[in-house]
Amino acid sequence: MEECCSTKTKKEHLHTEGDGHDHGHSHDAGNQSAFQMFLPAIISFVLLLIGIALDNYIKPDWFSGGIRLVWYLISYVPVGLPVLKEAFESIIKGDVFSEFFLMGIATIGAFAIGEYPEGVAVMLFYSVGEVFQSLAVTRAKSNIKALLDQRPDEVTVLKDGQPYIVKAETVSIGEIIQLKSGEKLGLDGELLSETASFNTAALTGESKPDTKIKGDPVLAGMINLNTVSQVKVTTAYKDSKLSKILELVQNATAQKAPTELFIRKFAKIYTPIVVFLAIGIALLPYFFIADYQFKDWLYRALIFLVISCPCALVISIPLGYFGGIGAGSRNGILFKGSNFLDVLANVQNVVMDKTGTMTEGVFKVQEVDFKTNFDKNEMLKWVNALESKSTHPVATAIHDYVGEVDHSVPLENVEEIPGHGLKAMINGKELLVGNFKLMDKFDVSYDMKPENIVYTLIAVAYDRNFAGYLTIADSIKPDAKLTIDKLKSLGVKATMLSGDKTSVVQYVADALGIQNAYGDLLPEDKVNKVKEIKAKNQSVAFVGDGVNDAPVVALSDVGIAMGGLGSDATIETADVVIQDDMPSKIPMAINIGKQTKKIVWQNIILAFAVKGVVLILGAGGLATMWEAVFADVGVALLAILNAVRIQRMKF
Repeated sequence: MEECCSTKTKKEHLHTEGDGHDHGHSHDAGNQSAFQMFLPAIISFVLLLIGIALDNYIKPDWFSGGIRLVWYLISYVPVGLPVLKEAFESIIKGDVFSEFFLMGIATIGAFAIGEYPEGVAVMLFYSVGEVFQSLAVTRAKSNIKALLDQRPDEVTVLKDGQPYIVKAETVSIGEIIQLKSGEKLGLDGELLSETASFNTAALTGESKPDTKIKGDPVLAGMINLNTVSQVKVTTAYKDSKLSKILELVQNATAQKAPTELFIRKFAKIYTPIVVFLAIGIALLPYFFIADYQFKDWLYRALIFLVISCPCALVISIPLGYFGGIGAGSRNGILFKGSNFLDVLANVQNVVMDKTGTMTEGVFKVQEVDFKTNFDKNEMLKWVNALESKSTHPVATAIHDYVGEVDHSVPLENVEEIPGHGLKAMINGKELLVGNFKLMDKFDVSYDMKPENIVYTLIAVAYDRNFAGYLTIADSIKPDAKLTIDKLKSLGVKATMLSGDKTSVVQYVADALGIQNAYGDLLPEDKVNKVKEIKAKNQSVAFVGDGVNDAPVVALSDVGIAMGGLGSDATIETADVVIQDDMPSKIPMAINIGKQTKKIVWQNIILAFAVKGVVLILGAGGLATMWEAVFADVGVALLAILNAVRIQRMKF
């Protein structure tokens, strides 16, 4: 899909994709009023009522024979013609046994045996059901479609101090946008104004104002809340975070859940079977029943066809999953497919990274301790220069503590050693900055016990001599404890894995109530820990940054990325993206999965139970067309009403 396609094209694409059920009436649901959609049914209903009144109450002599047939045919056309057209188009495409085909045969058959009012009534109720389904689908998609309206098509660009309104996709990186109060930002950029407050609900689901200061990144979809602000564009229109989120949400329905895939396959096998069974019901009794009346048995076969229509299953199940995806997006949780809702519903273990997931990931230097034979200021200058080559949060903490990087430091052969730290040559001698495993790896001896210090330790060695260390502390997120409590209430085990030192990891684990926590882990150690859990035939969701932990994410059943707004790669890598860094969204995502699955299975059981009973009654001649209509349209509507419930649930 082209990211730069127009909003209108995107909306149309989203509206039709993932329906899983190609309703004739549903394609234009977004462009028609409810009255327009119901108008054919209203016309048909009025003509049918008049016909029934003429048949049973007024009984004029002229209302018989050809006139009576024509009257009911005219009543049938507004609701029947679109369905017959869909049936014909489906047959041309090779899909002979569609629900439109079933309804067409059933109602035409009713006319063939002289049951005109019932033929019209069945198609009328079916069409009304279709309209309700279309409205339900449109409503279910409104949460997700609302995202598509979050990005303005036009922005105000400043050129030589003069404002010009231009198309957002034409704006180049480096240009300056002027943003008025209440206006939405069209592209990602850097705030040039001293301070500004933004509503980030479009991206995070949180409407709480977020105050930014000069130099902070601001993203497309954010709404400026106070004074006029200026933003320097840093990302092309098609590469903005919002563009990526929109594409992700649009493609979400392409990933089908196993239940959904099964129902689709089932419908393709089930429908031809019931057609042949209906033929059998109409013809086989001839060989076994003495007073066989073809008209009676054909009527039973037609009832059987109406009842057997798999509409309730084929529409309500995708709608249920779509409702789950919509409920997630409304709460700042993006599911890349309905299959991940199913996986999360059954997940037994949540394995999480510590830094940036359960803790803020904002480190601050607490203590600096260097040996007296080393110049503290010089060592800090070197450490700062070397750490500037890393994107790890520790590097940011050191930079904040030391200040500007001195680019005159003669660093050579800089090398990052995964899970250990950094190595470089300065003045022909080796500088090591990292954890104490790095010291052990290079046989650097030290006269202290790292395990006795709770804080994260950054050890420094020069020329294979231990120079000293810095302690760095991170704070636990406010909702981290609530997250673990909720996971326990859902029956999900929590495990924390980290490359940080064991004492720090254990301290955080004890504070949160996590029983299984492991520190001092290399990336491959994390993989082995997850393999150990999976070896017990248990499902695993891994929560991390989605980039550094790529091997673990690939191994887990579902990868959840925290802080999707912070990393482009996160949105690409993870199966589920939590957009606002709040760990409490992890149990919320699991709960959405559980509720979605529960509703889907309620609909499956309801549809099979009611249809099964009425099918038996219909085949035995104990059910009329009216029971058949309830078994098809009534059950479909009940299933749809049940499916849209998830959008109103509080998680």
